[in-house]
Amino acid sequence: MELLQRVVGPIATNVYVLGDEASREAIAIDTATPCVVWLTERLAERGWTLKLIVSTHRHWDHIGDNAAVATATGAAIAAHALDRHGLEHPSAAMAPFPIPPSVPAVELAEGGMVRFGEIRLTVLHTPGHTEGSVCLLAADAGLLLSGDTLFAGGWGRVDLEGGSPEAMVASMERLARLDPSLRVLPGHGPATTIEREHPWMELVARERRLFA
Repeated sequence: MELLQRVVGPIATNVYVLGDEASREAIAIDTATPCVVWLTERLAERGWTLKLIVSTHRHWDHIGDNAAVATATGAAIAAHALDRHGLEHPSAAMAPFPIPPSVPAVELAEGGMVRFGEIRLTVLHTPGHTEGSVCLLAADAGLLLSGDTLFAGGWGRVDLEGGSPEAMVASMERLARLDPSLRVLPGHGPATTIEREHPWMELVARERRLFA
């Protein structure tokens, strides 16, 4: 599996593309604005077909080019049902600039699989930042794509619409139990590992609360 990454937009969102070199199928995660030109060029260079656009959650800084990428590639859009409304009605997601609506054709649910080529990613429902936030676990590749749930050094904001400190505590407790060697690819900022974040995640889980 090949991993591509691009940082875009006013608050430096990480856009990821995962490709299966054998089948030449690929998926994109969090197609923020502006990424459509970069993404389509990378697909063309490698002869990849984009099968799916995965939105880890509904916030404007992660969905801005969903519609453009879907139109350019024919890929379906996938999101959790609890965040669907924010993709279909992006004006409700506090976007600072116009974002075309994008309609998820694929529903992501706890324990479900995202498939492309021979690659299988497991969907983990990890609410807290939004009700429908998800992470994608690529266990065979040792990767966790964590959206805005888990960052290097902390968790995603819980003070926005749909945020929940209680749900975030539960999500941190769950992620802390994953393989320590997993490389974490977050929605913003640098990559990290579960092992590196485990001390504070374990503290959050033990105390059952988030720390300032």
